[in-house]
Amino acid sequence: MSSRPPLTSPAIDPAYTEPHDDRSRNGLVIVNYGKNLLVEDSSGALFLCVTRRGIDTPVCGDHVRWFRNGAETGVVEAVETRSTLLARAAGSRNSKPLAANIDQLVIEAATEPALDSFLIDKYTIAAELAGTGPVIVINKSDLLTERTHREIDGLLEEYRAIGYPCLFTSALHNIGIDVFRAQLAGRTTILVGQSGVGKSSLIKRLLPALDITTGKLSAASGFGRHTTTATTLYHLDGGGRLIDSPGVRNFHLGSVAPGDLAAGFREFRPCLGDCRFNDCRHVAEPGCAIIAAADRGCISPRRLESYRRLLTSGS
Repeated sequence: MSSRPPLTSPAIDPAYTEPHDDRSRNGLVIVNYGKNLLVEDSSGALFLCVTRRGIDTPVCGDHVRWFRNGAETGVVEAVETRSTLLARAAGSRNSKPLAANIDQLVIEAATEPALDSFLIDKYTIAAELAGTGPVIVINKSDLLTERTHREIDGLLEEYRAIGYPCLFTSALHNIGIDVFRAQLAGRTTILVGQSGVGKSSLIKRLLPALDITTGKLSAASGFGRHTTTATTLYHLDGGGRLIDSPGVRNFHLGSVAPGDLAAGFREFRPCLGDCRFNDCRHVAEPGCAIIAAADRGCISPRRLESYRRLLTSGS
């Protein structure tokens, strides 16, 4: 039984004025519980922290400066400069940061539930806008028939053509796991996908000691059990970090300026600036370089339709 005081205790209040050790130190945000964070120090020890008022809200993957104010608690006083930041819509106009300093976004899909190519497109746009690279993983590959495998492979060719790695895995039968693990090695990756595609099973394949790790997180947080709704960073045995964010399952881009949205489609970029009109929205305007590229087969008509759908719906 943990002896840690309740989360409302002054021992982890930002206004607490008698810290046990006020030396500023480096840390990595491992879990974001909302008002509370688990921060890992350079030795791998975990501390339950709150954030000093007036600074950016830390998210999973953030490098922070913090100080201890108790044996196992602390206060985050600054967020270090981020190399990348992934966000999603929160309301009609606002965006909510999800994870920082990620190198790649792995989009997991399957045929059960039905594969949603528009959702995959939204994830790829989010990755591009965040300055990171998408990877597409089709899990439950053992369930694919020859026909469905061929159909999905045809879809994946659209993504391969613009430089996105595409993999097939089966967490149940340990298919493609070594190749997937190699894709993650040495990188910080966030894993996203619909409910039911087997994200939890895939993570367990990658992290054999997952139960031990979640037990340590539970003990450090004092919650008794690690919540499955919290964005969490795990260290991979082969090097690299994996962020699991259940909150990304229902993903919306929110409000994105038309120019930024077009730039989020990697295959559009060589044509941007070549349209007859500077304010071209690539819908039906004469002299549109994007439409011309689609007519030549250089841009997928399906992807162009996804762009137009996002342009009008903002979803």
